[in-house]
Amino acid sequence: MNRTLCFYFILCLFLAACSSDTKETAKLQSDGKVSIMVFEQELKKANAPQLIDVRTPEEFAKGHLKEAKNINFNAADFENQISQLDKNQPAFIYCHSGGRSGKAYKKMKAQGFTKVYDMEGGYSAYSKK
Repeated sequence: MNRTLCFYFILCLFLAACSSDTKETAKLQSDGKVSIMVFEQELKKANAPQLIDVRTPEEFAKGHLKEAKNINFNAADFENQISQLDKNQPAFIYCHSGGRSGKAYKKMKAQGFTKVYDMEGGYSAYSKK
């Protein structure tokens, strides 16, 4: 009898954990990385999104997300350029595959940006989808 109760108790805990809304916590990882699907969903929901492509101007010219602003991560004035953005509005960043945008994420968070979404896999993954 005791084992049966214990089994049902553990089962209930497991089911409760599985059924809870884990989407919100899974959306934005500690490094800001989000899936392409979440990136697109959050971008659509945002009132005044700041969509930033941190690749070089040459890469940007070969293709980019509609409405994206190019702020080259490798430019000497990158930090100055991002400081001009609204830190209280969500920022959506991407690069080619995630390296530069990961570094840009850290710089933006250090400057006080409240919500930064970094597209996992970058533009190369997005263009393959």
